[in-house]
Amino acid sequence: MVVGVPKEIKDNEKRVSLTPFGVSELVKNGHKVLVETQAGVGSGFYDDKYTDSGAKIINTPEEIFNLSDMIIKVKEPQPIEVKMIKGNQIVFTFFHFAADSILTNGIIESGCSAISYETVQNSDGSLPILIPMSEVAGRMAVQNGAKCLEGNMGGKGKLLGGVPGVDAATVTVLGGGIVGANAAKLAAGLGAKVYILDIDMSRLRYLDDVMPSNVQTMYSNHHNIENLLSYTDLLIGSVLVAGSKAPNLVSKSMIKEMSPGSVIVDVAVDQGGCVETCKPTTHKDPTFIIDDIVHYCVSNMPGSVPYTSTLALTNVTLPYCIELANKGIDGITSHKPLLSGLNIHRGKVCHEGVAKAFDLPYVEVSSLLQ
Repeated sequence: MVVGVPKEIKDNEKRVSLTPFGVSELVKNGHKVLVETQAGVGSGFYDDKYTDSGAKIINTPEEIFNLSDMIIKVKEPQPIEVKMIKGNQIVFTFFHFAADSILTNGIIESGCSAISYETVQNSDGSLPILIPMSEVAGRMAVQNGAKCLEGNMGGKGKLLGGVPGVDAATVTVLGGGIVGANAAKLAAGLGAKVYILDIDMSRLRYLDDVMPSNVQTMYSNHHNIENLLSYTDLLIGSVLVAGSKAPNLVSKSMIKEMSPGSVIVDVAVDQGGCVETCKPTTHKDPTFIIDDIVHYCVSNMPGSVPYTSTLALTNVTLPYCIELANKGIDGITSHKPLLSGLNIHRGKVCHEGVAKAFDLPYVEVSSLLQ
């Protein structure tokens, strides 16, 4: 199989989908790998390292898309890339379809097989490819939120951990999954007072056992969220329903409960966001202010630490890439994690969350593969 690695073109996205080591492993399995020139530079991997590993360097994205049987990316295809995708091609990347009807329709029309990193799911319910980026995003949510609390960023000028004699900031984390747990751990380590909310009592019991004493667990409901907002300095949205649009937990009227200069970081923004006032922003222009509340809603947060993120991501994607290259799309019928990742196949939507988000016909994936 010919595997193509285009350079990411989303705003300030410097990650790359395959490391030189990943190239060598695919080549060992008898595949040909095409890498767009300069694709890995932002992550610290130069063209010569790819050629040494057996890749062929290609000058243009058009050639990559035209010559490849499978495209491996990091972020969802941008409009210009969607136009280059061919029918019968496999595209393996983060798609987040439920938040983007234009992308969804474009991929349906392309006729390709779209496998979403974020919905590849193990039998125990875990999301192995999403986990490392969630770990990065959770930690960065605190770093960026702490920065936005500074007065020169429009925040209330409050140090997250306080100092002796001055109270620490209060951080509220909505969602106790991988993002939320990492956010709570880092915020607590910096000395903040942290509340973490979830609807899964078993998860809350686990978090209560493992978190330091300055982290309090609470059941997530409207009353508790609204009550916490009045004294929350930094609100982190980390709610996830795999493949589906994130539920809206904080309305526009509710943020009026927050004091001026407070900060919202909505990590769920790439799935539609869990705060009504949030909309996707970029690393170049990451914040906006509504009702005196600073909103940080960068949809590819891990892209600003590309070296760490690229290595963490490819550690988990490579085995799936090899499986797909070795067996092709019709050979994964017994590979349940990859089947759960297949969202759109040759014009048919085969993920319930995506179909529900846009009221599209849903087709069982088992009926689509031979």
